[in-house]
Amino acid sequence: MSDRRQLALNLFIYPGGHHEAAWRYKGYPADRILDVSFYQELTQRAEAHKFDAIFFADGPALADNVRYAQRFRFEPITWLAAIAAVTKRIGLIATASTTYTEPYNLARLFASLDHLSQGRAGWNIVTTSTPYAAQNFGLPEHPPHHERYERAREYLDVITKLWDSWEDDALVNDPVSGIFADTSKIHTIDHVGKHLRVRGPLNISRSPQGRPVYVQAGSSEDGRAFAARFAEAIFTAHQTLASAQEFYADIKRQAGSFGRSPDQIKILPGISPFIGSTQAEADRLQEEFNDLIQPEYSLTQLRQMIGLDLTGFDLDGPFPRHLIDTGGPRGVASRFKLVVDIVDREKPTIRQLVQRLAGARGHWVIAGPPEKIADNIQTWFENGAADGFNVMPPWLPGGFDIFAQEVVPILRKRGLFRDDYNGKTLREHYGLKRPASVFSHPAQAIA
Repeated sequence: MSDRRQLALNLFIYPGGHHEAAWRYKGYPADRILDVSFYQELTQRAEAHKFDAIFFADGPALADNVRYAQRFRFEPITWLAAIAAVTKRIGLIATASTTYTEPYNLARLFASLDHLSQGRAGWNIVTTSTPYAAQNFGLPEHPPHHERYERAREYLDVITKLWDSWEDDALVNDPVSGIFADTSKIHTIDHVGKHLRVRGPLNISRSPQGRPVYVQAGSSEDGRAFAARFAEAIFTAHQTLASAQEFYADIKRQAGSFGRSPDQIKILPGISPFIGSTQAEADRLQEEFNDLIQPEYSLTQLRQMIGLDLTGFDLDGPFPRHLIDTGGPRGVASRFKLVVDIVDREKPTIRQLVQRLAGARGHWVIAGPPEKIADNIQTWFENGAADGFNVMPPWLPGGFDIFAQEVVPILRKRGLFRDDYNGKTLREHYGLKRPASVFSHPAQAIA
């Protein structure tokens, strides 16, 4: 085992792959999109290559561009339970919304997954950006951005106390004495707040990790502050090294202001690599995918990011930058600035912009031979931009197989990635401490 700082690598599993046209690519097994064995096999491959975790995104509403892409969602905790049964070490991260779930139910689901997997669960905390979700949950309209984060902060306080409501030694389970649980170490939380009222305690004992790993993906001002306060792993999107470095430094600084150790937060940008034996081959591969783009889908995705509908505009004409300055809606807050930065930096046509975003919805898309991909990963990792990466293959399973077989060995040879797992839980993979219950050690309660 090397004492050298090691990369964290997750496999971000998206239906078909992360390029919007992946499901149309030759050889893609489109008929397996609802076959759980397909995802079990992918996870087993990632585990064989010693990846830290797999990750499923989710959203509580049907995408309005589902006509043109495989963009429906299966419920990720259910899917991960099936995957846990055929794996042993790899972490299992599921997305769930603080806006459209109740903390008691969600606490039970994740505690069960953590017990089931023997300590491999992670929760990707989202407030939900899509406005279409509201009417699925009896609300007349989607709560505003700041209000969603206000609820999320209260939600984290509640769900943390629920997971901690059984102290570690509360479960006695002794048939001889006849004592199953020490009820003096099981606590109601009696929370009454602006958004939530929860009595507690949880009806299951504390899970192997104490709590699932807290993961977060927002990059807005509210999202950054929330991540610095609560998150233990952060998924983020950047197009340039400088942007990633600024985000990395800001999060670590803000975490320190909350009294947290910056080393206990792993920042993991997304990377979507097109890999070929030469640069020309990798570029041709990316062009093959871009040739399958359907503008109807791409323009809908762009509208969701920046709040601007460009239907009817000349795709090969210049992007109408002046329309963004009208003070109109801003779409997804965490992507708005990223897209505007691309426009200002590169002055693309509309077609060029949607091709940039088609690869991974604003995450870093890179094309080249394996050495180039490894070089860039190493540069970001060693220069204050990343603690690891959320690997987002353009298509599945082939895009992952090429990365795992051709890039990972280079990283391993350079001493940047593990040869084998050193622990059994997701916290151990990430090098995170197991938190004590706030009830047994009140001083360690979340700030």
